[in-house]
Amino acid sequence: MQGEYTSLAVIVVVIALLLFKAIIIVEQKTYYVIQRLGKFNKMAGAGLGFIIPFIDSKAGVVNMRVQQLDVDIETKTQDDVFVHLRVSVQYKVMENKLEDAFYALENARHQISSYIFDDVRAEVPKMELDDVFAKKDDIADAVRKNLSESMFEYGYIIVKALITDIDPDANVKESMNKINAAKREKEAAVEEAEAQKIRVVKAAEADAESKRLSGEGIAQQRLEIVRGFKESVEDFQKTLKDITHEEVMQFVLLTQYFDTLNNIGQNGKNTSILIPHSPSAMKDFQQQIMEGTLIGEKLKSASEGKG
Repeated sequence: MQGEYTSLAVIVVVIALLLFKAIIIVEQKTYYVIQRLGKFNKMAGAGLGFIIPFIDSKAGVVNMRVQQLDVDIETKTQDDVFVHLRVSVQYKVMENKLEDAFYALENARHQISSYIFDDVRAEVPKMELDDVFAKKDDIADAVRKNLSESMFEYGYIIVKALITDIDPDANVKESMNKINAAKREKEAAVEEAEAQKIRVVKAAEADAESKRLSGEGIAQQRLEIVRGFKESVEDFQKTLKDITHEEVMQFVLLTQYFDTLNNIGQNGKNTSILIPHSPSAMKDFQQQIMEGTLIGEKLKSASEGKG
């Protein structure tokens, strides 16, 4: 009786083991490659699945997510500059070519890397260093196009190719930085010169405008002085009938003399000045003015006589 219980227990354990081996649970976005006696049988999708224990086996897993492969490449440009590039390729397996994607290539990532090396080293040597920076998107597009054509038959779609880093040789970078620094210094010097030019021009314009206004003010002042002289002489002649023209002129000049001394004294910037200090000098001034007037009249008459 005890032997029968033991045999039953063994049978139950074997059945449980077979059930455990028969059940498979596949994660989302994943396929299990199922082989039967070493030959491809089916692709088990996400969820609960069953296989025949000891006859069927899981040969591998196919990841359906978009994957990324980063490849570092060193190559030379057309102007003989060695440059390091990092190419990032995003790819995924085609839903209708799962068997090809699993069995066609021994190592898909290694195969894709080889194609990337070949494409980049075919494109970059055609360009100078500046063009590599300016046309990195063109390089990436060429890599994606060539990879797509090559990997399609193996069941892979190339989603995107990106040039994520361009790193020239250290000496080249230092030279480029010096060139950029010199260029910026030149631009700064030009801008500073233009600013200085503007300041000089504006200062000259302001000085010219100031002198023009000052000249207009002086002319207006002299006009008013002449008008005042005229009115003063007329007032004197009306008030004092027997006063002569010379006496009126001498009085006016004396008044101007004292006004000038007063203005000089009020100007704090003056340190010293030498002028005739005697009021009697007004007679000499008057004499000089009259002589100058007479000479002017004679010259005017002579020129009119010749005409």
